Amino acid sequence: MTPRKFTIDELKSFDGRDGRPCYTACDGIVYDVSESYFWRGGVHLVSHLAGEDLTAAMIEAPHGTDLLEKFPVMGTLAD
Repeated sequence: MTPRKFTIDELKSFDGRDGRPCYTACDGIVYDVSESYFWRGGVHLVSHLAGEDLTAAMIEAPHGTDLLEKFPVMGTLAD
């Protein structure tokens, strides 16, 4: 199966609200974090929203990208 390429606008539609899946991107990879307790309602610890590229925010995160690697990969961000 060919991985899906998401534009940033497409990614925004996966915001975890109203029953929609909760996706986030980091380093060009799109993850489905819908099953995470910490992403309920599309919000992560009050400061991050689903449907966004969080690459820059990961610099200040108390965890590394290895945590995201535990979630299903849904595709990549288009250039």
